[in-house]
Amino acid sequence: MLLGYYMHDFSPFVIRFTESVKIHWYGLAYVLGFYLTYRVMRFLAQKGLSEIKPEAVGDFITMVAVFGLVLGGRLGYMLLYSFDQFIHAPWIVFMVWQGGMAAHGGIAGVTLFCGWYAWKHKISWAGIGDSIVCGAPLGVFLGRIANFINGELFGRVTTSQWAVKFPTELTHQDFVEQGGSMALYNQIHDLGLQHSPDIIAYFEKFRGGRAELEEILHPRYPSQLYEALGEGLLLSAVLIFIRLRFPRLRQGIVTGMFFIFYASARIALEFVRQPDSGSSLIMGLTKGQFFSTFMYLVGGIFIAYGLIWGKSPPGPGAVAEPKAKA
Repeated sequence: MLLGYYMHDFSPFVIRFTESVKIHWYGLAYVLGFYLTYRVMRFLAQKGLSEIKPEAVGDFITMVAVFGLVLGGRLGYMLLYSFDQFIHAPWIVFMVWQGGMAAHGGIAGVTLFCGWYAWKHKISWAGIGDSIVCGAPLGVFLGRIANFINGELFGRVTTSQWAVKFPTELTHQDFVEQGGSMALYNQIHDLGLQHSPDIIAYFEKFRGGRAELEEILHPRYPSQLYEALGEGLLLSAVLIFIRLRFPRLRQGIVTGMFFIFYASARIALEFVRQPDSGSSLIMGLTKGQFFSTFMYLVGGIFIAYGLIWGKSPPGPGAVAEPKAKA
């Protein structure tokens, strides 16, 4: 006999000092992601596998975090998933504290920033990419773990033994589409309940407690954890292995592999992830799958560049000093 499904009950806050001053798991994930990417890039630079000197990696990561990942991720989210809201109030793109980040936008932002950085310092764009793509998936890993803790971006309904019941389902249109009460869905929205502990507390205080809540929730894939492994931890491990195992691999090839491997993992795992409320399919694909298909083209271009024009990394003791543009 199977045990009951686990009901998600994590708080999105690491610690709350006051109602307005709190540390979010998602914010902590970003900070740790930047740090781990810094450590990986510095390690590769010390091995002579990067044109950025080890002591310059810290400044580079700081700039790419702000101007590439955060702004790119936020702008990508507004353009790809919340375009109507962006058109009516474009300034909200800077309101990053309100949430809403897109992985595809972050990747595009980082790619463009690396291009600018390479041009400014007269070093290889593809070479920078080969280093940053080895560490960046660790940030994706931590971000997906934070998604799970927040109870967001959960999976489709399933009867699998390892399914999870997310109270935050009551804030998602799919709850109604699965036969849930429209009145309850509207009530949860009207009360502004967004997190699992708050929804559980509401049921314990005003309704039939956890038993009633568990009864109306649907077991779902913990797709955030699948994505954390496939798009994050495993991808980073594979790319680091390739980088170290083939140190003379031409610049651009590892970057191209990242785009292709990430797109493949994202497209596959989207089949168990519940699409965002109100999202429509594009040519039979979810938005995440559709936008990922373009990454195959980008990856192919980087690999072709590496095979035709790419140079091998400088090697130990030959790391170039970034040059400021006159």
